[in-house]
Amino acid sequence: MAIEMTGIHHSAVMVSDPERAGAFYRDVLGLEPIVTPSTFDFPDPSKRPQWFRIGPRQQIHLQVGQPVHSPGRHMALEVADIAEARRVLSEHGVAIDEVPQIPGSQRFYTRDPDGNTLEIMQWTVDWPAADPAPVPPPGV
Repeated sequence: MAIEMTGIHHSAVMVSDPERAGAFYRDVLGLEPIVTPSTFDFPDPSKRPQWFRIGPRQQIHLQVGQPVHSPGRHMALEVADIAEARRVLSEHGVAIDEVPQIPGSQRFYTRDPDGNTLEIMQWTVDWPAADPAPVPPPGV
């Protein structure tokens, strides 16, 4: 019997400066800050995680620690309007890195203040219907 997965609930992002990172996720990306559990014991309030809502059931959790960067490591955020996302990030002086497109979507990479890679994408056609020749998973 397989485990029935229902979605990705949250992604934890390590940040070195929670105030700076919180401002980026709240003020630049426009995410809604939400409360954190009362059961979390953080004697130093500056080390307390910050949680942000994305859509009705998904979240990003900022945790104080040393960010770890490696090629390919990223979190993808889906947006309703990729052109508006580009405009807002550009207005805030946030660099945009172009990447190869995926059929049925538009996307680019950017980085938060700690250098964590964020993929910003808008799907226009459900995957994999948009790709005439998708590559099957290994062993299939």
